[in-house]
Amino acid sequence: RFAAELPLSADSVLITDPEQGEVPAVLAASGARIIPMPIKEIAASITGGRVNMVGLGAVAATVGLPREGIEAVVDSALGKKGPAAVQASLAGAEAGAKAAAGWGLGLELAAPTKNGVTRWNISGNEAAGFGALKAGVKFCAAYPITPATEVLEWLAPNLAKTGGILVQAEDEIASITMCVGASFGGVPSVTATAGPGLALMIEALGLSVASETPVVVIDVMRGGPSTGIPTKSEQSDLNIAVYGLHGDAPHLVVAPTSIGDCLQTAQWAVHLAEAIQTPCIVLSDQAMGQSRAVVDKPADAPFKAQRLLAEIAEGEAYKRYANTASGISPAAVPGMPGGEHTADGLEHAENALPSSQSSDHQKQLDKRLRKLTGFDFGAAWADIEGDPQGEVAVLTWGSVTGPAREAVAKLNAEGKRIRLVSLRLIAPLQPEKLAAALAGVKKLLVLEQTHGAQFHKYLRAHVDLPGAVTVFSRPGPLPIRAREVRETLVSLV
Repeated sequence: RFAAELPLSADSVLITDPEQGEVPAVLAASGARIIPMPIKEIAASITGGRVNMVGLGAVAATVGLPREGIEAVVDSALGKKGPAAVQASLAGAEAGAKAAAGWGLGLELAAPTKNGVTRWNISGNEAAGFGALKAGVKFCAAYPITPATEVLEWLAPNLAKTGGILVQAEDEIASITMCVGASFGGVPSVTATAGPGLALMIEALGLSVASETPVVVIDVMRGGPSTGIPTKSEQSDLNIAVYGLHGDAPHLVVAPTSIGDCLQTAQWAVHLAEAIQTPCIVLSDQAMGQSRAVVDKPADAPFKAQRLLAEIAEGEAYKRYANTASGISPAAVPGMPGGEHTADGLEHAENALPSSQSSDHQKQLDKRLRKLTGFDFGAAWADIEGDPQGEVAVLTWGSVTGPAREAVAKLNAEGKRIRLVSLRLIAPLQPEKLAAALAGVKKLLVLEQTHGAQFHKYLRAHVDLPGAVTVFSRPGPLPIRAREVRETLVSLV
């Protein structure tokens, strides 16, 4: 069914069981080396044998995976089914390995080295949940939706261990309003959703902006619009994340650059939302969220949920929305003596009382914008790699950073000089920092996974991109491959 979507080439190997019929023409035409193997017949010769284990054994032997590793994985995955299931699976893997022993493909991987570094087997969704927890989140309300549900499944037991609470709400509107309410009470809060759910949350995010109540939304993007392609990836929620709120509603949008980075970016998002007192949308996607990787244990980051709280003297008239130099006003939470104030979606004066006066509206608009434009986001705003003097550069974001990173590294190893800039802070953009990162660039490749070049158009609306700009913009569901990025860069070098 999905044969046409398999990215095979002359470097690929296709193991096929003749009993299953002819190899689809599109695969046969790919140039891949086709190796027939009677997988079903081999499995049938083993008591309790399964074709998947025979195939696993063949692949393991082809790439040189150690037997003890296969045994450990099988025991971990199937041990609860009893010794008979484990032995049958191992027998199938062994039979598959024997069948592949004479292929001589030369695809053996180098043996892994143990360097004492702690490594984690983690998915992007698990990492995002962990990052929120490390930052100090104590409340989550969410409605399950593909491909974000694993964030909730990870948080449910782990929030409880730290004294936090997770509520499975009746829908996305209830989820986000519960989170805003909990945050108003002083509790750092997070929810997780996908594009359709984010669309439902937009009005409440406006309330978060207007009332200056921090909240974090982890949006694990999928193919859209509408129901779209729930199980495959795309970056097409960029526009709604940046522009979706009505009115002038400055807020934060961040994006992890890898599976492992989902942890630190989610942690950073909570820190930023609490520090700036505004909503922060984290744009992950299905490719990162539901994929697993073995990564080095992330370094401890200093990002914690630290809200500027008011210190109110007895008899002092508290101004919740005081027009401070930074734009960030000391916040009061329920129960704080002297901190009583009105918090809603109406425009207001500094004392939080509703106001439709033009002077108050202008002052609060300026204040809410100043919170973001004057904040020091430090070095975390982007990942900058490759040759800093390269006159060719790739500018990208999100999961597409992976293939871009691979392509740039390989070309630089061949003597090319290319730099890579991947934005972690999507909004607000950092024009001066971006200009410095791209200084001297004569050819720029903007790389993204959308149909309408949303990222490129967003950049062009706010910054002057240097040199001759090439845009590689393709929608999901097929991932952008490092080979495609390499071929595009070769044409520019």
